[in-house]
Amino acid sequence: MHFLRRGNIQAGQEVLIYGASGSVGTFAVQLAECFGAEVVGVCSTDNLEMVGSLGADRVIDYTKEDFTKSGETYDIIFDTVGKSSFSGCIRSLKKEGIYLTTVAAPALGVRMRWASMTSSKKLIGGIASVKAEDLVFLKELIEAGKIKSVIDRRYPLEQTAEAHRYVDRGHKKGNVVITVDHKNN
Repeated sequence: MHFLRRGNIQAGQEVLIYGASGSVGTFAVQLAECFGAEVVGVCSTDNLEMVGSLGADRVIDYTKEDFTKSGETYDIIFDTVGKSSFSGCIRSLKKEGIYLTTVAAPALGVRMRWASMTSSKKLIGGIASVKAEDLVFLKELIEAGKIKSVIDRRYPLEQTAEAHRYVDRGHKKGNVVITVDHKNN
């Protein structure tokens, strides 16, 4: 929500979500669709159907196609995992396009500042901040059935290390949940 709002997402815009099957990506696809954008999701072969079911108008398999080489341009590109080609993304933005990323790496920050100084494109990255009104808005969307959480796996608290190992492999779908058993003593 933070990044899409900072990117001033509007109905009718073409929005590409890179990492559309991950925890941030699954929500970004659904939120962009709620805002009325034309959503293109990028993910692996195994996740194409799931990303489409979340509301993506089109889904690109990054194992078979590099969206940065198609010649298509987008109003917003949101790299939710920090794995796309930065220069390719900048070329794939429309003239006044907006690049969003959840990555806060210093080297990327320098490249983003330079690109924003030398073009009309807007680049936004870093750490999300939470606003109460956004949480209320998300609650309302969830209660209305317009967005849902995608849960890949659940692990008991005692298996937190295994949960981290699974997440670190980089191919989870949506979220991994740690459950806490509340036994009354």
